Amino acid sequence: MKKALSILCATTLFVSTLVGCGNTEKEQSAPVSEETVEATAEESNKEVTEEAAEEVAEEVAEETTEETEEEKQTEEASAEETSNSVTVRVGSLKGPTTMGLVNLMKDSENGESAGNYEFSMKTQPDEIMAGVVSGDIDIALVPANMASVLYNKTEGGVSLVDINTLGVLYCVTGDESVKSVKDFAGKTVVTTGQGASPEYVLRYLLDKNGVTDCNIEFKSEATEIAALLQEESSKVAILPQPFATVASAKNEAVSVAFDLTDEWDKVSDGSKLLTGVTVVRNDFLNEHNLEVQKFIEEHKASADKAISDVEGTAALVEEYGIIEKKEIAAKALPSCNIVCISGDDAKTALSGYLQVLFDQDPKSVGGNLPDDAFYTLD
Repeated sequence: MKKALSILCATTLFVSTLVGCGNTEKEQSAPVSEETVEATAEESNKEVTEEAAEEVAEEVAEETTEETEEEKQTEEASAEETSNSVTVRVGSLKGPTTMGLVNLMKDSENGESAGNYEFSMKTQPDEIMAGVVSGDIDIALVPANMASVLYNKTEGGVSLVDINTLGVLYCVTGDESVKSVKDFAGKTVVTTGQGASPEYVLRYLLDKNGVTDCNIEFKSEATEIAALLQEESSKVAILPQPFATVASAKNEAVSVAFDLTDEWDKVSDGSKLLTGVTVVRNDFLNEHNLEVQKFIEEHKASADKAISDVEGTAALVEEYGIIEKKEIAAKALPSCNIVCISGDDAKTALSGYLQVLFDQDPKSVGGNLPDDAFYTLD
């Protein structure tokens, strides 16, 4: 722009000089009236100035375009640099939800992921919830009902990202008389997930099957239940995958008696049995929408790879300490129902599942069902 103005000034000065010289020559060669000289000078000055102005305008337009393009590139580079500097803190539970993440975890570890991530794997849902509430976790993979509890607890402070696992609960026992939920009558059933999906799913199925005399015994971790089954195979347990496979692999006296998803389908109104969903803190979403979108894309790719590359994923499951042996992980993966469902499909599936739990016990979803805002990523 400064260069263009300099050209304009120089052109004007040059024109003025030409006019002055022209007037002197005319005065010496022939007498001319003052009116004629002034008119000629004015016309010449106008023509030359207009040409110069056009040239300057073209240069100004070119320079402005160049400056705008440079500014755009600078802004894009700055946005990309800022995006790459943001670390997304992801919390997940030891089990199927993390098994769907291990491919992304490895890519991140190797510096091959599009986003920057910090992963933390917990054994208790309450640990994940506490991290979200305190702001120490940005994106969380939690039991499906806990997503609703979090939404209520934070007064709408989280949004649904996707559904990451469908039904993964199985009855494992050495008691051959147990073939369905109806056979839980008069028995003690050991399970994990008190206050989370496993408890509410079991209570729902007991209620629908008219079983009123089943005693539920809760343990903190699935590995604890697997150890109990190894000691006493006649115990009846509800275990999620991959721990159901682990328990039966360690003790030939126990096996998978039935899939709770099949039991759910027999008594539900068509709603799907869900296990895990992914949520994001809205404060983080509002400031780092680009990073959240990157995570969604990379989470889906990771989940898809867990299905298409079972052997490779199983090796990572062992590496990250979810299951001790990759051979057992490979057997468990096909039964883990790892998915990545988002958008309207996720809303339909999760809202239907939460409605079933709410009708049974409002406390299971935090007292109230989430409104539409929960299902919308702005």
